[in-house]
Amino acid sequence: MDNIGQESEISKATVSRLPAYLRFLKEVASRGSWYVSSAAIAEALGVSAVGVRKDLAFVSSQAGKPKRGFEVNTLIADIEKFLGYDERTAVVVVGAGRLGKAILLYEGFEHFKIDVVAAFDVKPERIGAVSGKPIYPLERLDEIVRRHDVKAGILTVPRESAQSACDAMIKAGIRAILNFSPVSLKVPDGVSVRYEDLAASLAMLFGSMQDSDK
Repeated sequence: MDNIGQESEISKATVSRLPAYLRFLKEVASRGSWYVSSAAIAEALGVSAVGVRKDLAFVSSQAGKPKRGFEVNTLIADIEKFLGYDERTAVVVVGAGRLGKAILLYEGFEHFKIDVVAAFDVKPERIGAVSGKPIYPLERLDEIVRRHDVKAGILTVPRESAQSACDAMIKAGIRAILNFSPVSLKVPDGVSVRYEDLAASLAMLFGSMQDSDK
Protein backbone atom coordinates (compact mmCIF):
# COMPACT_ATOMS: atom_id res chain seq x y z
CA MET A 1 0.00 0.00 0.00
CA ASP A 2 1.29 3.46 -0.83
CA ASN A 3 1.32 6.51 1.44
CA ILE A 4 -2.27 7.35 0.59
CA GLY A 5 -4.73 5.87 3.07
CA GLN A 6 -2.28 4.48 5.60
CA GLU A 7 -4.22 2.76 8.40
CA SER A 8 -2.41 4.87 10.99
CA GLU A 9 -4.05 7.94 9.48
CA ILE A 10 -7.50 6.71 8.52
CA SER A 11 -10.29 6.24 11.05
CA LYS A 12 -12.28 3.05 11.52
CA ALA A 13 -15.41 5.03 10.69
CA THR A 14 -13.98 5.97 7.29
CA VAL A 15 -12.96 2.37 6.58
CA SER A 16 -16.44 1.16 7.50
CA ARG A 17 -17.97 3.53 4.92
CA LEU A 18 -15.73 2.51 2.03
CA PRO A 19 -17.68 -0.64 1.04
CA ALA A 20 -20.84 1.47 0.75
CA TYR A 21 -19.00 3.96 -1.46
CA LEU A 22 -17.74 1.10 -3.58
CA ARG A 23 -21.18 -0.45 -3.98
CA PHE A 24 -22.68 2.89 -5.03
CA LEU A 25 -19.85 3.64 -7.46
CA LYS A 26 -20.29 0.27 -9.14
CA GLU A 27 -23.99 0.99 -9.56
CA VAL A 28 -23.08 4.34 -11.16
CA ALA A 29 -20.58 2.62 -13.45
CA SER A 30 -23.17 0.03 -14.47
CA ARG A 31 -25.37 2.87 -15.72
CA GLY A 32 -22.58 4.04 -18.02
CA SER A 33 -21.65 7.18 -16.06
CA TRP A 34 -18.00 8.23 -16.18
CA TYR A 35 -18.06 10.84 -13.43
CA VAL A 36 -19.86 11.33 -10.13
CA SER A 37 -19.89 14.28 -7.73
CA SER A 38 -19.29 14.13 -3.99
CA ALA A 39 -22.78 15.63 -3.59
CA ALA A 40 -24.35 12.73 -5.48
CA ILE A 41 -22.46 10.20 -3.34
CA ALA A 42 -23.44 12.06 -0.17
CA GLU A 43 -27.12 12.16 -1.11
CA ALA A 44 -27.20 8.46 -1.96
CA LEU A 45 -25.49 7.36 1.25
CA GLY A 46 -26.89 9.89 3.68
CA VAL A 47 -23.61 11.58 4.61
CA SER A 48 -22.21 15.06 4.03
CA ALA A 49 -20.40 16.00 0.81
CA VAL A 50 -17.51 17.35 2.91
CA GLY A 51 -17.30 14.01 4.71
CA VAL A 52 -17.28 12.15 1.40
CA ARG A 53 -14.38 14.24 0.10
CA LYS A 54 -12.42 13.72 3.31
CA ASP A 55 -13.00 9.96 3.24
CA LEU A 56 -11.99 9.61 -0.39
CA ALA A 57 -8.88 11.74 0.10
CA PHE A 58 -7.48 8.99 2.33
CA VAL A 59 -7.67 6.32 -0.35
CA SER A 60 -7.33 8.18 -3.64
CA SER A 61 -5.04 10.88 -4.96
CA GLN A 62 -7.75 11.85 -7.45
CA ALA A 63 -9.19 15.31 -7.01
CA GLY A 64 -12.75 15.86 -8.12
CA LYS A 65 -13.03 17.95 -11.27
CA PRO A 66 -15.20 21.09 -11.16
CA LYS A 67 -18.72 20.45 -12.52
CA ARG A 68 -17.78 16.82 -13.27
CA GLY A 69 -16.67 15.27 -9.99
CA PHE A 70 -14.63 12.09 -9.59
CA GLU A 71 -13.77 9.66 -12.36
CA VAL A 72 -15.82 6.63 -11.34
CA ASN A 73 -13.61 3.77 -12.57
CA THR A 74 -10.44 5.27 -11.11
CA LEU A 75 -12.15 5.77 -7.76
CA ILE A 76 -13.42 2.18 -7.80
CA ALA A 77 -9.90 0.90 -8.45
CA ASP A 78 -8.43 3.06 -5.66
CA ILE A 79 -10.96 1.86 -3.09
CA GLU A 80 -10.60 -1.78 -4.14
CA LYS A 81 -6.84 -1.51 -3.81
CA PHE A 82 -7.08 0.00 -0.33
CA LEU A 83 -9.56 -2.63 0.87
CA GLY A 84 -7.64 -5.47 -0.76
CA TYR A 85 -10.41 -6.18 -3.25
CA ASP A 86 -8.15 -5.86 -6.29
CA GLU A 87 -7.65 -9.64 -6.05
CA ARG A 88 -10.31 -12.26 -5.38
CA THR A 89 -10.51 -13.56 -1.81
CA ALA A 90 -11.71 -17.02 -0.83
CA VAL A 91 -13.83 -17.30 2.34
CA VAL A 92 -15.49 -20.20 4.16
CA VAL A 93 -18.52 -20.31 6.48
CA VAL A 94 -18.44 -22.47 9.61
CA GLY A 95 -21.99 -23.20 10.68
CA ALA A 96 -24.66 -24.05 8.08
CA GLY A 97 -27.79 -23.20 10.03
CA ARG A 98 -30.23 -20.52 8.90
CA LEU A 99 -27.72 -17.67 9.06
CA GLY A 100 -24.93 -19.68 7.47
CA LYS A 101 -27.19 -20.70 4.59
CA ALA A 102 -28.37 -17.10 4.16
CA ILE A 103 -24.73 -16.07 3.79
CA LEU A 104 -24.24 -18.74 1.11
CA LEU A 105 -27.21 -17.27 -0.77
CA TYR A 106 -26.06 -13.65 -0.46
CA GLU A 107 -25.09 -12.24 -3.87
CA GLY A 108 -23.48 -9.02 -2.64
CA PHE A 109 -20.06 -10.61 -2.07
CA GLU A 110 -19.44 -10.53 -5.81
CA HIS A 111 -19.23 -6.72 -5.69
CA PHE A 112 -16.16 -7.05 -3.49
CA LYS A 113 -14.52 -10.00 -5.27
CA ILE A 114 -15.18 -12.31 -2.32
CA ASP A 115 -15.76 -15.98 -3.12
CA VAL A 116 -17.57 -17.97 -0.44
CA VAL A 117 -16.22 -21.34 -1.51
CA ALA A 118 -17.90 -23.63 1.02
CA ALA A 119 -19.63 -24.04 4.37
CA PHE A 120 -19.08 -26.60 7.11
CA ASP A 121 -21.24 -28.15 9.81
CA VAL A 122 -21.18 -30.98 12.34
CA LYS A 123 -24.79 -32.04 11.68
CA PRO A 124 -25.07 -34.73 8.97
CA GLU A 125 -28.51 -33.52 7.85
CA ARG A 126 -27.02 -30.15 6.81
CA ILE A 127 -24.37 -31.63 4.52
CA GLY A 128 -25.09 -31.00 0.84
CA ALA A 129 -25.20 -27.73 -1.09
CA VAL A 130 -26.98 -24.37 -1.15
CA SER A 131 -27.12 -22.34 -4.35
CA GLY A 132 -24.32 -24.45 -5.76
CA LYS A 133 -22.09 -23.87 -2.72
CA PRO A 134 -21.05 -27.15 -1.02
CA ILE A 135 -21.63 -27.81 2.68
CA TYR A 136 -19.03 -30.23 4.04
CA PRO A 137 -18.57 -32.02 7.35
CA LEU A 138 -16.37 -29.95 9.66
CA GLU A 139 -13.70 -32.67 9.44
CA ARG A 140 -12.92 -31.51 5.88
CA LEU A 141 -12.17 -27.92 6.92
CA ASP A 142 -8.37 -28.32 6.81
CA GLU A 143 -8.50 -29.91 3.35
CA ILE A 144 -10.72 -27.24 1.77
CA VAL A 145 -8.89 -24.33 3.39
CA ARG A 146 -5.57 -25.60 2.00
CA ARG A 147 -7.05 -26.33 -1.43
CA HIS A 148 -8.43 -22.81 -1.87
CA ASP A 149 -5.77 -20.98 0.16
CA VAL A 150 -8.45 -19.57 2.46
CA LYS A 151 -7.32 -16.98 5.02
CA ALA A 152 -10.70 -15.67 6.23
CA GLY A 153 -13.83 -17.29 7.58
CA ILE A 154 -17.31 -16.48 8.85
CA LEU A 155 -18.42 -18.11 12.11
CA THR A 156 -22.17 -18.68 12.59
CA VAL A 157 -22.43 -21.46 15.18
CA PRO A 158 -24.25 -21.47 18.56
CA ARG A 159 -22.53 -19.98 21.60
CA GLU A 160 -21.54 -23.34 23.09
CA SER A 161 -19.76 -24.41 19.90
CA ALA A 162 -18.10 -21.11 19.01
CA GLN A 163 -14.70 -21.49 20.70
CA SER A 164 -14.09 -25.04 19.47
CA ALA A 165 -15.15 -24.05 15.94
CA CYS A 166 -12.88 -21.01 16.13
CA ASP A 167 -9.98 -23.21 17.23
CA ALA A 168 -10.61 -25.52 14.26
CA MET A 169 -10.57 -22.55 11.87
CA ILE A 170 -7.29 -21.25 13.28
CA LYS A 171 -5.74 -24.73 13.17
CA ALA A 172 -6.72 -24.97 9.50
CA GLY A 173 -4.85 -21.73 8.74
CA ILE A 174 -7.57 -19.08 8.88
CA ARG A 175 -6.25 -15.75 10.16
CA ALA A 176 -9.32 -13.49 10.02
CA ILE A 177 -12.73 -14.37 11.46
CA LEU A 178 -16.06 -12.58 11.19
CA ASN A 179 -17.92 -13.85 14.25
CA PHE A 180 -21.73 -13.86 14.44
CA SER A 181 -21.77 -16.11 17.50
CA PRO A 182 -22.76 -14.26 20.71
CA VAL A 183 -19.52 -14.95 22.57
CA SER A 184 -16.03 -13.46 22.88
CA LEU A 185 -13.40 -15.69 21.33
CA LYS A 186 -9.90 -16.42 22.55
CA VAL A 187 -7.46 -16.23 19.66
CA PRO A 188 -3.66 -16.13 19.44
CA ASP A 189 -1.63 -13.16 18.23
CA GLY A 190 -1.82 -12.81 14.47
CA VAL A 191 -5.49 -13.76 14.24
CA SER A 192 -8.07 -10.98 13.77
CA VAL A 193 -11.68 -11.25 14.93
CA ARG A 194 -14.54 -8.92 14.13
CA TYR A 195 -17.77 -9.32 16.06
CA GLU A 196 -21.19 -8.87 14.48
CA ASP A 197 -24.02 -8.75 17.02
CA LEU A 198 -27.34 -8.49 15.17
CA ALA A 199 -29.33 -7.85 18.36
CA ALA A 200 -27.03 -5.01 19.40
CA SER A 201 -27.17 -3.51 15.92
CA LEU A 202 -30.96 -3.54 15.98
CA ALA A 203 -30.99 -2.01 19.45
CA MET A 204 -28.76 0.82 18.23
CA LEU A 205 -31.01 1.29 15.20
CA PHE A 206 -34.12 1.50 17.37
CA GLY A 207 -32.31 3.93 19.65
CA SER A 208 -31.47 6.19 16.74
CA MET A 209 -35.12 6.12 15.66
CA GLN A 210 -36.22 7.26 19.10
CA ASP A 211 -33.64 10.04 19.12
CA SER A 212 -34.88 11.31 15.76
CA ASP A 213 -38.44 11.42 17.08
CA LYS A 214 -37.56 13.71 19.98
